[in-house]
Amino acid sequence: MGWFVTLATFLVNEILSEPAYLIGIITAVGLIAMKKSTGQIIGGAIKATLGFLLIGAGAGLVTDSLAPLGTMIQGVTGAHGVIPTNEAIVGIAQDQFGSRVAWLMILGFVVSLLLARFTPLRYVFLTGHHMLFMATLLTVVLASGGRSTIVVVAVGGVLLGIMLVAMPAFAHPWTKRVTGSDTVAIGHFGTAGYIVAGAAGRAVGKRSRSTEEMKLPEGLRFLRDSMVATALSMLLIYLVMAVLLLVKEGQKAAFKAFATGTGGAVATDTGNYLMQSVMQGLQFGIAVAVILFGVRTILGELVPAFQGIAQKVVPGALPALDAPIVFPYAQNAVLIGFISSFTGGLIGLALLTWVFNPAFGLALVLPGLVPHFFTGGAAGVYGNATGGRRGAVVGAFLNGLLITFLPALLLKVLGAFGDQNTTFGDADFGWFGALIGNAGKAGGAAGLVVIVLLGLAVLGAAILVQKRVVDTGWDPGAARDALMPRERAEAPNGTGTTTAAYAKIPPPAGAPAPPPAPAKPDAPATP
Repeated sequence: MGWFVTLATFLVNEILSEPAYLIGIITAVGLIAMKKSTGQIIGGAIKATLGFLLIGAGAGLVTDSLAPLGTMIQGVTGAHGVIPTNEAIVGIAQDQFGSRVAWLMILGFVVSLLLARFTPLRYVFLTGHHMLFMATLLTVVLASGGRSTIVVVAVGGVLLGIMLVAMPAFAHPWTKRVTGSDTVAIGHFGTAGYIVAGAAGRAVGKRSRSTEEMKLPEGLRFLRDSMVATALSMLLIYLVMAVLLLVKEGQKAAFKAFATGTGGAVATDTGNYLMQSVMQGLQFGIAVAVILFGVRTILGELVPAFQGIAQKVVPGALPALDAPIVFPYAQNAVLIGFISSFTGGLIGLALLTWVFNPAFGLALVLPGLVPHFFTGGAAGVYGNATGGRRGAVVGAFLNGLLITFLPALLLKVLGAFGDQNTTFGDADFGWFGALIGNAGKAGGAAGLVVIVLLGLAVLGAAILVQKRVVDTGWDPGAARDALMPRERAEAPNGTGTTTAAYAKIPPPAGAPAPPPAPAKPDAPATP
């Protein structure tokens, strides 16, 4: 039996405890269940494994790039400042919690399938990177309380499974308003921001015209490239903080900023100092691009495997897909939402600097273009669906405030990871992580009981919304329709999306076609 024990020890310690191998194995199992060929199974498993290793490589670059910025912010403001970037904090967490994250993610997906099969919440969450992000968040929050691996994986897996089916249900009345159908759900953990945006649009925009009747400048199109937008935003942030540090601390102290924590060289003069700032901003863009490539590499194999398993377990369930699924329905609203959300982030940063940091010690959360683009753009679409232009602007602005203040609250429960100069960026990570983390401060069994009760409360609320709101067909934009019939400008290709002059955002994979334009009084209905 000695050989058996040796083999088991090897499998546990050298394979199953290594998250990259574990992700590859799970991908292979899913592809086998889908009856793929041997070559597809081997290739898919290897690609998923390599993708996970790419995340770790990118995380090292992110850490090196953010270290000088943290020094600058501390020197200028005397406070801790962070850039919320999901990919960055997840990559950093892999070194310490990688295997627990992988097991928790797998268990959470299984729990979500069971809940989708046996409760009214028939949603299958297929946004794999957000599944990974939430699994990482729950692992970090629960493990920071000193709990064992088994408890972290078991409790965290149940919580993840609940969130994977609950959040699409909460957003679904608003999602149906956006898409005009009941064929797809939103599967993205910026849901709180989308609901707030939809509710704000309903409150302020009953007579406001749609964003899709506007023409936006061609020159702003480059902001739609997330890698360019991320590098540009970090470059500007670095330059601003570098100048402020230079003015406040003088050359001697400022020139040492890039030698802190990264082994970089002390700046030789002001020009060299500013160009080092530019380079660090660009390096951050590269680092995030590496992580994103790793995530996409994993998901290109893992999501189809998960989807194949889900189709066998929960036939007929609605797929819950990534935030860009709603972009084709109001493309002008995406850009308006991004700008409005970023503005909300800047105002939130000012409030943190002058009010909430001195009063409550909250960290300064700098607006990152990645979360503001994706969640702000989607919030603009939701706000436009219920409140036109005013809804898009106000709704996305409120989303910007949410993804500024919620990460600041979340940092309080991340333990040592609260000092990493980055954190989770989207709304649901903030409110759910803060709730779970503060509940866990009760300690021991009492803390776990409170955490589980919170999860059950979220599940119960989602089932109630599904039965009382979604299934009854409530339309959050009905009042607006009564005052101003819903309109969509018909594009030359007949898809009925927009009249904007610039090239359209290509619909993401799996996106349903936007609903047809309403029939004209003197024309037959569109088939």
